[in-house]
Amino acid sequence: MSTIKLIGWIEVDGQRLSPQDVETILKDRPEEIFRFGGEFFLAGHSCRARDHFGIMPGNCPKGTLICDGMVRGSIDPDVPDLPLEQAIITAVNLRSDQGVTALSGGVDSTLVAALARRECVAVGLSESHDLNQARHAADTLGLSCTYVTITPREIAAALPAVVGAIPVKDPVNTSIALTQYFIARFAGEQGYRRIITGQGADELFGGYSRYLETPTLAEDLERDFLGLELQADRDQSVAALHGTYFSMPYMDVRVVRAARAIPAGEKVQGGRRKIPLRQVAERHMPAEFAWYEKKAMQYGSGVWKELQRLAKKNGYKASIQDYIDHISRVEHGH
Repeated sequence: MSTIKLIGWIEVDGQRLSPQDVETILKDRPEEIFRFGGEFFLAGHSCRARDHFGIMPGNCPKGTLICDGMVRGSIDPDVPDLPLEQAIITAVNLRSDQGVTALSGGVDSTLVAALARRECVAVGLSESHDLNQARHAADTLGLSCTYVTITPREIAAALPAVVGAIPVKDPVNTSIALTQYFIARFAGEQGYRRIITGQGADELFGGYSRYLETPTLAEDLERDFLGLELQADRDQSVAALHGTYFSMPYMDVRVVRAARAIPAGEKVQGGRRKIPLRQVAERHMPAEFAWYEKKAMQYGSGVWKELQRLAKKNGYKASIQDYIDHISRVEHGH
């Protein structure tokens, strides 16, 4: 019987390790943990370790091995330099042995879904942009997908739990986390533990509309990339409410290395964003999906508009933030 705690999954040199493999390494050759890739929190035999980018939450700094209360070193998997397309294919393949793919119909999630070929889930309010676009993408690519229509009543009911779980309680993070909440709820109800998602692509490839105007694109991309750790914390906090976790192929060490080797000016130019990712996607799906400009999750799902409506209905016409603060105080005493 295993005496270790392992949340997530681990690989070395592209080979998945079984819990038994991990336990043997932890017990006999802990220095090999420095080479671990994947998305994991690991504890046992007086040691704790967490993946390089801190995708999986745990009581240990990201990318760190601690044994007997002492920091033993950094977890930094030595992966080969791969072309972007091969890096993405490898990252998705490593994650697609199980789980459900979150699909919104944008290039990020549609490429992951097309490569993973797993059951998909799309969520949104009735007739929302994301539900319609995800249906179009799934039908075109021959993917099996469940479309979860969320109601205003369900959003109101979920708000206290979401606000209580997430680290940054502002309108943008709350509305994104609400959307993720319903994806995670579906996954948990269907017995899935892993949710494969397209998170991270906007920051790596230049997906936000503000990148079209900025004179400091490279610096902005760097700053936003560093902010992904907090985003992962937000998303995993919500997923944990349903016993699930988000798996992020774009945050794979191989993909990050390939993406960051591409000059910022090649990612955003001529009024187009995420150009290298779209060029890869075009080889795996029709061009209409590869070059589709999608709304951000909180808008496409309809959740942002519903959050605004709820705030007004509860007497907070001028400020969604005041409404969130009220929920935090009433429900959680913060």
